Amino acid sequence: MREKVQHVQRIQKTLEDGNLKIASVISDVIGPSGRALLKALIAGETQPEALLAVTTGRLQAPRERLLDALRGRLRPQHRFLLQLHLDQIGALEHAIETVDAEVGATLTPFRERATRLTTMPGISDVLAQVIVSEIGVDMSRFPTAAHLVSWAGLCPRHDESAGKRRSTRVRQGAPWLKTAMVQAAWAAARAKTGYLRAQFLRLRSRRGPRKAVVAVAASMLTAAYYMLRDDVDYHDLGADHFDRTDRSRAARRLVRKLGDLGFHVELTDAA
Repeated sequence: MREKVQHVQRIQKTLEDGNLKIASVISDVIGPSGRALLKALIAGETQPEALLAVTTGRLQAPRERLLDALRGRLRPQHRFLLQLHLDQIGALEHAIETVDAEVGATLTPFRERATRLTTMPGISDVLAQVIVSEIGVDMSRFPTAAHLVSWAGLCPRHDESAGKRRSTRVRQGAPWLKTAMVQAAWAAARAKTGYLRAQFLRLRSRRGPRKAVVAVAASMLTAAYYMLRDDVDYHDLGADHFDRTDRSRAARRLVRKLGDLGFHVELTDAA
């Protein structure tokens, strides 16, 4: 997939070199309309109206803007490079389909467990397959969830000397699993509600977004550990989990906010 993206970027660079601004009006250069335009350009077509006619007709950009983006001058070397990269993308797409089929067959015994992981926010089918492929479904190899988080490289290192903490950067770990969990954490942090988003927002204000998302990734991997060990679905603790677990801190924060608004508040415990 990364190699495919690289060739798409090279196609965009080649088009830009020929003064064709297709990427600014088409979201997917190798989509149906994008491929049709590329094939027409490779065949030697240069008229913007003729090029626009080969598209699917469902492009969102205004017609005048599309025509302006298709006005350029491609040379023979540009057409050669476009054909070369398009062929490479086709070969990579065939390889991706082959790999997907092989992975699907290999994961058949573990498909139920992988599907269970998708009940967690931010975990797609592909990410669930990555998690199962990296750590398996037998959690007895990790004594605790903390051991799994440490193995994945999602916990801060303990670099301290003479009572001074020198670094809290996360340690090296499983590269594929670590990357997948951070991607899943970003997706979970963008959810409308839920414990993971609440955790991200709570930590972002104090530690910054990068450290906050790593903490969310560690929480998600911890949840995955127990889900695979106990064979249970994901149970969200709720967006108000931190308020419920630290009731006094929430009360002081709300009183301080009311005090800033000019109110005097006295708290008494309810019966």
